[in-house]
Amino acid sequence: MAVPKVDGQFIAEAIKYIDENGVPWHNTSTKYELVWENGNTYPPKYVIAVANHLQNGAEIDVSGYNAVEAKNYLTAKGYEIQIKQTKYEITITSDSVTSTDDSFTMDNISAGDVFKPLDASFVAVDGTVIKRNYGKGERRNTNQTLPRIAFQIYEKQIAALPVEEKEQFPICQYAPDKEMIRGIYYSKDEAKAHNINPFNTMSYDYDDGRQFVIYSWNIFTTLRFVQECLTRFGNPGDSFKLIYREKDEKENAEEEAAVVEEVKPAEFNGYLNPYSTMLVESKNIIFRGAPGTGKTYLAKEIATDIISNGYFDDYTMLTDEQKQQVEFVQFHPSYDYSDFVEGLRPKTNEDGSMGFELQDGVFKKFVDKARRNYENSKKSTEVIANELSVQEAMKEFFDDVDIGNNTFKTKKGTEFTITDVDDEHIYLSIPPNASINSIRLNISEIRQMLESGREFNKLKDITEFFNVNFIQQRYSYNLVIFNEIQKKKKAAKIIREEELKKYVFIIDEINRGEISKIFGELFFAVDPGYRGVAGEVSTQYANLHADSNEKFYIPDNVYIIGTMNDIDRSVDSFDFAMRRRFRFVELRADERLEMLANLNNEEKEAEAIARMSALNVEIAATEGLNENYQIGASYFLKLKNIDFDQLWSDYLHPLLQEYINGMYDEESIMERFKKAYNQGKSDGVNVDESN
Repeated sequence: MAVPKVDGQFIAEAIKYIDENGVPWHNTSTKYELVWENGNTYPPKYVIAVANHLQNGAEIDVSGYNAVEAKNYLTAKGYEIQIKQTKYEITITSDSVTSTDDSFTMDNISAGDVFKPLDASFVAVDGTVIKRNYGKGERRNTNQTLPRIAFQIYEKQIAALPVEEKEQFPICQYAPDKEMIRGIYYSKDEAKAHNINPFNTMSYDYDDGRQFVIYSWNIFTTLRFVQECLTRFGNPGDSFKLIYREKDEKENAEEEAAVVEEVKPAEFNGYLNPYSTMLVESKNIIFRGAPGTGKTYLAKEIATDIISNGYFDDYTMLTDEQKQQVEFVQFHPSYDYSDFVEGLRPKTNEDGSMGFELQDGVFKKFVDKARRNYENSKKSTEVIANELSVQEAMKEFFDDVDIGNNTFKTKKGTEFTITDVDDEHIYLSIPPNASINSIRLNISEIRQMLESGREFNKLKDITEFFNVNFIQQRYSYNLVIFNEIQKKKKAAKIIREEELKKYVFIIDEINRGEISKIFGELFFAVDPGYRGVAGEVSTQYANLHADSNEKFYIPDNVYIIGTMNDIDRSVDSFDFAMRRRFRFVELRADERLEMLANLNNEEKEAEAIARMSALNVEIAATEGLNENYQIGASYFLKLKNIDFDQLWSDYLHPLLQEYINGMYDEESIMERFKKAYNQGKSDGVNVDESN
């Protein structure tokens, strides 16, 4: 049975049906989601089944077609389909290869083309877990991740095999009726001599320059090789684990290049980057080091890694909703508390006069968003249902109001109209009132009244609810608006528990701002030991809040990353009170070399590393300078558009000249720098590419 044909009208009707009735647990999607115009997501197979039921009277049945067919059908009709962020795990033993992905089969290894590896490990029979030992510059997650750890575990046993056995070693079989690809070779040339395309191979370096070379294409093509290693060399009960996910369209369009990365030994706890685990454990991290080491880029990678739960580390691949969980600011000398936390900002009143209003700064807005998620994730389904009902009633009320025309009346007979509504306030016009003919109500107060489930019949009910001693003028109007919205309140049709999310705030050049002026009393709340209500504080403008007793705190789901250059003079004056609230991690100039893979030119990449290394040795050896003045790899990314000579004359020379201004014999020092830089030419230095 193929995907049933349904019209767009009935797909829309199916969405309404699902909103009212929900999705049976056994019909939830594991791979794809249909993104509807309201931002909600729905399982594509079930949407089609319901639409078929509504249009053709068929039973609601999803058994006749698979998720891919449903996805392709809806995509062809112009609907947006996104891949659910689902990770799969393959377990390889000596006698079986199984996956948590129901569609996986060893009979179709070519299916691995559409998947991306996230992690690989060896699990011994006694439970010991061994991770990959990465060489300098080796990127962690490539199609070669699994076979590399197999070589790492069984390097000595494989090296001891006779040549004939190596050449007959099983590597890959695409399907039962396909020929087995065999052979562990000593070089790409030897592999080529045995009809193995050298571009489809991986090399593993061992024993001071020797190599193993095998066929390797996608993440599944070496499963047979790994299983054979277990059969020959492993103990009963040993296994390998491969964690992977489906690629998105961008990744399918861009084939990844294998590059090198230095990764420190660490348990990544499901994340792609070891620094992600550091941040989750510490709450606050500052990356410090030489200029050009990619600190800012790394911060965005980590934020993406954490927010996607180890699914990817490319910020551009986050959904619009996920990007709301990341905020980026850059400190500078004039940045202050009003920019960061809250402050008075000028505004134009309705009568044209100028005034001031309290506005939240970027950090407070971000934390409030994270705080709402944190608090909502703790709520029961009953509370969520009530809040959703209130939200829908308020929306319906304000959608129906004819701004400036609908007249309402208080219990005392005072007439008023609503002139405007924004996210925080309702603006009223009260013509009969000679003294005050306009007033502003707080939407949050009315929402609290509605969500409380209490009855409010008189003004005293409101004062008791808000625990105040006297009636405030706005309460008369609150009571009218409350009763009008209450009429529209209905039972919520869908109840979804809110997932607890992580939020990452990045502060670039954190040392360039005057920290005490920017953070103020938030020094206390930022401390990892005082996250949550235990660290709540009153902000400087608390007396101007609608609720003067309102406290501010940073919830546990907020993580802060700062970056700073060690050679910036402002580092010395960085507030000590803030220093002890952050974990400081140094990035050396020779780290993060993997970013040079973006040059898409292996020769240029190797030459860039050689030139950078030679120059940095000379910088560190110069009296008055040290490793903090070395040049990081990001400077060499400019080689995409310029050559090495232009990089020196236009970027490196001016920077280095600034370093040594005022030193004795500046000209001689610059000559040494230039000589070292030129020693790294591709014909002058051999680059060590070994693991």
